[in-house]
Amino acid sequence: MKFTQLAKSLQEEGLSPVYLIEGEEGYFRDRAVESIRAACALSQPLLNDVRFEGETLKGEKLQAFRDGLYALPFFDEKRLVRAYEFYPTEREWELLKGYTEAPCPSTVLVIVNSGKKGTDLKKKKGVVHVDCSRADRDTLARWLFALMKRSGLQPDGDAMELMVKFCAQDAARMKTETEKLRLLLGEGGRVTCAVVEENIAKDAEYKIFELTQAASKRNFTLFSEILFDLMNKGYDENAVLSSLTAHFKTLVEVARVRGTDEDVGEKLGMHPYSVKTSREIARRLGAGRTEELYRSLYELTARMRGGLYLKMGALSAALAKIFFSETK
Repeated sequence: MKFTQLAKSLQEEGLSPVYLIEGEEGYFRDRAVESIRAACALSQPLLNDVRFEGETLKGEKLQAFRDGLYALPFFDEKRLVRAYEFYPTEREWELLKGYTEAPCPSTVLVIVNSGKKGTDLKKKKGVVHVDCSRADRDTLARWLFALMKRSGLQPDGDAMELMVKFCAQDAARMKTETEKLRLLLGEGGRVTCAVVEENIAKDAEYKIFELTQAASKRNFTLFSEILFDLMNKGYDENAVLSSLTAHFKTLVEVARVRGTDEDVGEKLGMHPYSVKTSREIARRLGAGRTEELYRSLYELTARMRGGLYLKMGALSAALAKIFFSETK
């Protein structure tokens, strides 16, 4: 199940004996653990909430960990056992296989992993998988809308989409910004696009997005303003040139791959809307111009890394190619 479905599952179905909370979104992982912990309703957390680090669960310690899962709780109905960054091999999983298929009814085992290594735990019998991977913008916008409603705010849908972009899809930052807006606007305050524009700082990742869009449109004035802002915030010429090169590479790939926006998005790991907008930009620039710019920027990046260009010289040459040269 997705992280956003966990609360409903706990409310309607109750606790499961074994959970795998997995994904790179740290905020979602932490919230999932807290939701399960709250559902356990522990009155004696010092006795009945145990944490292990996965790297220590090897050999005899793994066997002792398995045996400890059968321990009964003290003065509580449930005992919570958490294992963080636990990536067992298939052989190591054999020690736990019997437990997950016939678990102790008073123990809730929660495995919390930021990545995927070793055996694929989500496919194991008895393991309930909670997906905490980075969600797409539409899903995050819906989650943010619900979060703001629970916080007593009145959000506009388009404002939520804008805030997701400004926060670079970082759920933890969106939670913090929601708290800030609640304090600024008060109970029942309306969150509009204008409110987001005025009060939510744009993440550097979103600034890079704006920078590449300005480059595609050959809007040198806007590009210069954004570039100046990024440089003041610590970005260097190498990072800017790498971002521009990656942007034009994406335009070339999107223009070349055939299929619907959804099909191309699945092949390239992009959201369909991003595919659609990238196709429009590539079409406006023209296939020849897009590929020429990508080859030129790639060559400049390679020469800079090879010591043939200084960083500022490489970026200046790239800007000349984008804004002041025509297709051969």
